[in-house]
Amino acid sequence: MSEATYYRALARALGAPYLDGPIAFGLGLAFPGSLVTGLAPLALGSAAPCVLAPRGRAITDLLDGAGRSAMPAITSPTHLRAAVFAAIPGQVADHAAHDLRRRMPERATAREPAFWWLLILALALAATLCLCAALPAPLVRALTLAGQCLFLGMTTLRLAALAIPAPVAAEDGTVPPLADADLPVYTVLVPLHREAAVVPPLIRALAALDYPAAKLDIKLLIEADDRETAVALARIPLPARFAVIAVPPGAPRTKPRALNVALPLARGTLLTVYDAEDDPDPGQLRLAAALFARLPERVACLQGRLVIDNAGDSRLARAFALEYAGLFDVLNPALARCGLPVPLGGTSMHLRTRVLQALGGWDAYNVTEDADLGLRLALAGYAVGDLPSSTFEEAPARFGPWLAQRTRWLKGLIQTSLTHGRRPLANARSLGGLEALCAVALVPGTVASALAYPVCLAAALWAVLVRDIPTASVFLDNLVTGLAITLFGAGLAALVLPSLLGCARRGWGDLARSAPWMPLYFLMVSLAAWLALVELLRAPTRWNKTQHGLARTSRRGRLRRLRSVPRHPATL
Repeated sequence: MSEATYYRALARALGAPYLDGPIAFGLGLAFPGSLVTGLAPLALGSAAPCVLAPRGRAITDLLDGAGRSAMPAITSPTHLRAAVFAAIPGQVADHAAHDLRRRMPERATAREPAFWWLLILALALAATLCLCAALPAPLVRALTLAGQCLFLGMTTLRLAALAIPAPVAAEDGTVPPLADADLPVYTVLVPLHREAAVVPPLIRALAALDYPAAKLDIKLLIEADDRETAVALARIPLPARFAVIAVPPGAPRTKPRALNVALPLARGTLLTVYDAEDDPDPGQLRLAAALFARLPERVACLQGRLVIDNAGDSRLARAFALEYAGLFDVLNPALARCGLPVPLGGTSMHLRTRVLQALGGWDAYNVTEDADLGLRLALAGYAVGDLPSSTFEEAPARFGPWLAQRTRWLKGLIQTSLTHGRRPLANARSLGGLEALCAVALVPGTVASALAYPVCLAAALWAVLVRDIPTASVFLDNLVTGLAITLFGAGLAALVLPSLLGCARRGWGDLARSAPWMPLYFLMVSLAAWLALVELLRAPTRWNKTQHGLARTSRRGRLRRLRSVPRHPATL
């Protein structure tokens, strides 16, 4: 039965008018309130004072009270949402873009242009260098040693993850599953923009999720002017658990803004985000629900394992796969196990919906909204856990798309650093000592390391290959040089060893042979970091779109499976 047919029958049973055409709203229409309650005022002279789109128990209450009082007009939730979006698109767009800034200005991207923040940092760095030139040599050496120890501590955090035992796998049965009756409603948000090519495999992957259909709330988010993706979705008969939401035009045109449009409408107790090219493990939602039921309320998020599926497409894709193996199979699980801040991925992070709504959703002006959200969770006192379940993704196989994507990521890390660096001492106290060091290492430390990497690498090669390493007869005089050599070796180990361990945990012996090339790969990351600085000044909110559906290889044979089934499934 279609949604419209059901609600038309409900209106008939209640003796209430049914609205299926244009709706003339009255004063008091608001987003998101009118859609959260399912109740909106109608204009004077309408068939009823208000229109109602009831769900669940509210329908039972209406039927029980039929005939006892005047009934509102009835419409379907989908029609009410479309009518509200059409009536007040500006209000919807404003809420999605600015609600966080209105509620928590200290946690939102600053209104001031990034130029002034970067200028202040540059002047502070120049002043420090000038001061060091004027200070006595022992004091300069002490300051140098302090800086080296800080960077060594951040590097040690990455290397320490190697010593954390591998977390349990999802399929080993150690997490008892919940009965269907005990599973919560789960919201799945999927932002799409110019993604017509991957719509069929995406819908198949979402339809394959092993979760009760009645408890799934899947929202596909498209831009209002993205006709190509809208047409591709219209060709597929989507069941009731799927809803296509057209995001009203507005600025900034980013993924987090689209997510903020749908967040107030989420019906699930739990919520996750998938990207257009994602192929999650079918049991991922069940596992996440079971883990959330066992974990304390303080654990507000579980981060799934992101895996690159098309590593065979190019050397660049292989390096990307190695990087992800080190991050999502080694570093993130270790940080989660130790209760430290975790750099979230932009997909497959599973959240308690009420916590996300209380935090104001995503920062629409941050182009790496996942890292920002992970830091805001930590600052609010919440923890992130590990979800040992894989989501397979497509990596850019060519340098141009890869560089644009990585530039956007690093630009967002700079935005996050500037946003939460406005109150460094207060935020450090909120996090705690080790947690603050971890946050510095993962957010501004990642950018600083990428910016400095080619300079440090060139200096180290020059010192080793061209000049003699200076030595002295006094231990303290050798300490700076010794720590520099230690940092160089530890830094290279931190780049390569997590990737090798991640490959070992996944059984990717063939891919591990490419690990020695990772230092060269990070030279390209450094280029992206310098470009990110330029782009932050010129186009801070520009979202460098990554095209999907171009993969030529699949480690788990996904392409062969897709070619063996009809392009547009008739049933889901």
